[in-house]
Amino acid sequence: MPDIPDLGPATRGVAALLAGVDDDDLGSPTPCDYDVATLLDHLDVLALAFTLAARKSDDPSLDTPPAPSANNLAEGWRDRIPQRLKDLAEAWATPEAWTGTTIAGGVTMPSDVAGVVALDEVVLHGWDLARATGQSYEVDPDALAVVHAFVEETARPDQADMREGLFGPPIRLPEEAPLLDRVVALAGRSPSWPR
Repeated sequence: MPDIPDLGPATRGVAALLAGVDDDDLGSPTPCDYDVATLLDHLDVLALAFTLAARKSDDPSLDTPPAPSANNLAEGWRDRIPQRLKDLAEAWATPEAWTGTTIAGGVTMPSDVAGVVALDEVVLHGWDLARATGQSYEVDPDALAVVHAFVEETARPDQADMREGLFGPPIRLPEEAPLLDRVVALAGRSPSWPR
């Protein structure tokens, strides 16, 4: 992989959103069908899991994807999740992370695919969190281009099995629509999702 994606801008963008999450927001719905607390638990766990995946860890927690739950969102999440997002970006900043195979969520996959999935999860769930909490959200153009290519690939009819559990049915928008809107639509979310 000649140009490895930089997860840093995306992870920093999502970490910045956490400061705008009030305790009153935790029970609010999100576009991905979690409430905010469950989404935060998912971000917490996925950041750790994909960090371990980048390091080719044999940690047993990588064998089974945990079900996200608001009940699992442990105290200290406002400090822990930004640190885990930072660790995630740093782990995927090394070329070695993108070579060979790795495991995340109980799935063995090529490491370069795992890195893109990690970026996709951060970008899309950042959008989910921003929409659910009424915050503005901008994505680094390079990261957005990588995620767009990924979700566009999975939107092909022959990739339905790959989408299972990741995305809802793709929504096609006109090419003139903003790229972030097209990305979230291809991932099965409505860009006009109301808070």
